[in-house]
Amino acid sequence: MAVDRSDPQGAGGARNVPDALRRLRVAGQSIWLDTISREILRSGELARLVRLGLGGVTSNPTIFEKALAVGDAYAEVPGLLASGLDPEAVFEQVAVADIRDAADLLRPTFDARGGSDGFVSLEVSPRLANDTAGTLAAVRRIWLAVDRPNLMVKIPATLAGIPAIADAVANGINVNVTLLFNVERYVAVADAYLDGLERYRQSGGDLSRVSTVASFFVSRVDTAVDARLAVIPGTTHLIGKSAIANARIAYAHYRNIGSTPRWQALASHGARPMRLLWASTSVKNPALHPTYYVDALIGPDTVNTVPAPTLDAIFARVEVARSIDAPGEIVQAETLLQEVMSHGIDLDALTDRLEHDGVAAFEASYTGIIDAITARRA
Repeated sequence: MAVDRSDPQGAGGARNVPDALRRLRVAGQSIWLDTISREILRSGELARLVRLGLGGVTSNPTIFEKALAVGDAYAEVPGLLASGLDPEAVFEQVAVADIRDAADLLRPTFDARGGSDGFVSLEVSPRLANDTAGTLAAVRRIWLAVDRPNLMVKIPATLAGIPAIADAVANGINVNVTLLFNVERYVAVADAYLDGLERYRQSGGDLSRVSTVASFFVSRVDTAVDARLAVIPGTTHLIGKSAIANARIAYAHYRNIGSTPRWQALASHGARPMRLLWASTSVKNPALHPTYYVDALIGPDTVNTVPAPTLDAIFARVEVARSIDAPGEIVQAETLLQEVMSHGIDLDALTDRLEHDGVAAFEASYTGIIDAITARRA
């Protein structure tokens, strides 16, 4: 049963229900909800979560595919089709409407936190994942259509997406970089962000108005690595640990970037850091506690975007302590990944496959959305 978030005691007497998100924010981490639908917008559920301290909302094609399949919340679709819009334009229009409503609900959070939080993300079509020019055109169109300062446009961290990220930032557009799985690609994304900021500053832009996050996927890494470890004798102690180690090393790079003269020059002109956002943090291994990937990755300048069941688990119980870079953790993380690789597991190849599969999964969901909208033409 989900926790009753309106009850100060919570389900089973969990007294930290109204306090959990605030305590996490004090520790440096903002919790965002990894879902959006007309249902949670119209029912007041999202508004209640925002009052409890929810810091943002993310969406992706899979989330919208599920939302569009439920009930008659999107009753305007047949009329939009009848007006002559093609199915992709119809989807973008209904998605933009939902994103605007969510952004308006989160605008007080955005204002109260000085523009550092309170964001809603909308992704460009995954069909553009390998099309730099097409991605940038879609980013600009979505940014203008939503017309909210607390929008982030999601761009995948593919090789074609990286220059689009730099160009979007250079145009003063907030970006949520998605589908990040390995540290090397994260470093390239961070460099693209700095490049975009430098270009934006040269054009006279106000750096303080640009916010970005880098969505680093977590549990999917463990799912892939653990499937290989399961058939290798003597590796039980490594199960469920690779993803957290990978994320902690990425965070160490984030901290190092913050000490560079290049970043400090931008920060002196009001630039905001590209926070690491932990994505895919619901547990896939039933042996793990529902907040396993929350408890282990708490630290300054981080975001954790969670689905509703994981959010309920946070309200029920979460261990709030700085855990992302506790003494010795980074060295242990590097040692652990070296041990994983010593068993013949190629982490670079594995994370490349995860990126490819992630794009394919989002594209399949997007195709499902377009097919469902097309079917409503009748």
